[in-house]
Amino acid sequence: MTSPIAPTGRSESGVEPAPACTLVIFGAGGDLTKRLLMPALYNLTGSGLLDEATTILGIDRQKQTSEAWRAGLGETMQSFTKDQSAEFHVPSIDADVWNRVAERLHYVEGDFLSPDTHRALAGRIKGNALFYLAVASRFFAPIAEALGAAGLLKEDGNSFRRLVVEKPFGSDLASAKELNARLLAVAAEEQIYRIDHFLGKETVQSIMAVRFANGMFEPVWRREHVEYVEITAAETIGVEGRGAFYEPTGALRDMVPNHLFQLLCMTAMEPPVSFDAEAVRDEKAKLIAAIRPVEPGDAVRGQYEAGSLDGSDLPAYRHEPNVAADSRTETYAALKLTIDNWRWAGVPFYLRTGKRMAARRTEIALHFRPAPTRIFKDTPVSDTVPNVLRLQMDPEQGIRTEFSAKIPGPAMRLGAVATTFRYGDFFEERPNVGYETLLYDCMMGDATLFQRADAIEGAWRVVEPLIESWGAGGEPDGYAVGSQGPAAADRLLGRDGHGWSPLAAS
Repeated sequence: MTSPIAPTGRSESGVEPAPACTLVIFGAGGDLTKRLLMPALYNLTGSGLLDEATTILGIDRQKQTSEAWRAGLGETMQSFTKDQSAEFHVPSIDADVWNRVAERLHYVEGDFLSPDTHRALAGRIKGNALFYLAVASRFFAPIAEALGAAGLLKEDGNSFRRLVVEKPFGSDLASAKELNARLLAVAAEEQIYRIDHFLGKETVQSIMAVRFANGMFEPVWRREHVEYVEITAAETIGVEGRGAFYEPTGALRDMVPNHLFQLLCMTAMEPPVSFDAEAVRDEKAKLIAAIRPVEPGDAVRGQYEAGSLDGSDLPAYRHEPNVAADSRTETYAALKLTIDNWRWAGVPFYLRTGKRMAARRTEIALHFRPAPTRIFKDTPVSDTVPNVLRLQMDPEQGIRTEFSAKIPGPAMRLGAVATTFRYGDFFEERPNVGYETLLYDCMMGDATLFQRADAIEGAWRVVEPLIESWGAGGEPDGYAVGSQGPAAADRLLGRDGHGWSPLAAS
């Protein structure tokens, strides 16, 4: 099955409105719709990127009117002005912009899987349609199949029909294959947009720009010059009342095959022949196919224990609500990856993610091979400072380079120095939730930032040995709240003569 609708491509200026469509949101009453989709639609409307004829249908089982749905969403939007910790925080909501969003909103009461619901939808949709599954993952395939049975995913050559699926894309290799098979039975790959809001972040997208738009970087972005690479996604928050979700999921499934692997792909992929969606996704898929499945001995799992963070005493994971007292779910995962290709042969990639860590940080650190020191043999210099290039995404957004420079004075002495570029110093930063670009791209038919079936299955293939090993038994290593993580993770790098970059003072 192939899609007859060719992608129109993203406008260079980013101001071309997306074509008019009906956006159907399954899960209209859910947290994702309130916290992320509505702020994104508000921003797109304010930027002039939504066609005036675009309408939004929200579907959920709750009995309410369109007016009540609009009012509730408006109250939620206003609450963001008072909550500085919200992903979308603004001083005020522009009433005119929100009214332009609200007048597009229409609520449909119905069961997600009922034929009656889908027949009703068929009567309200003409032309282009985008079906957004903002629901629990168990509904992904059944809703897609119900849409297919109602003929709602059929494209006639003059209009598009697209399906947007949130992560998780399965919970292991077998379930990922099953989900892909069921989706592809009712829609073409070109119609399926597997969305990961992580890729909507500007600083994540900028990785490819830094690599491929600068002649000073790409020549050294390879095994001859890079000794090892760290990819970190550390959080200070815990499970935040989501123990029931986190217990069967854990840090590995939640973060590694999706978020961290996408950072890995952008860091390590070969240059695509163009920025056409399929060219970029081909290179990502090739990179993932070159990664060896992880041996259990090359990975560490941890679980946070009671400790102190920012002056507050916090409980252990096992004492969180809806968490088993003897839980073996990991809240920390670290692994060493080996990439079997020409560019990266022999360069270890270390990935780590964890909750309740010493500091919040998302970054990629390329550690370069040391320069020969023979030239300094008759000076006080015994060693040079390691050269590190850090691509920083959270909470800092920028690039930091660390290298050696001469300390002023008559003797040749070297000291560690650093230069930092911050995005906010050069570019205007606007509040966004990461979904603005992704929603716009879905409407434009640009799949560059979305995952393809083969890459998803390839990522699960890499971590499958860990899922099997960790599921078979054994206890995760403990680490205190507010620490750098379990000691076993330090030993993982230490055996190669390397070490993790400190998150913060322990």
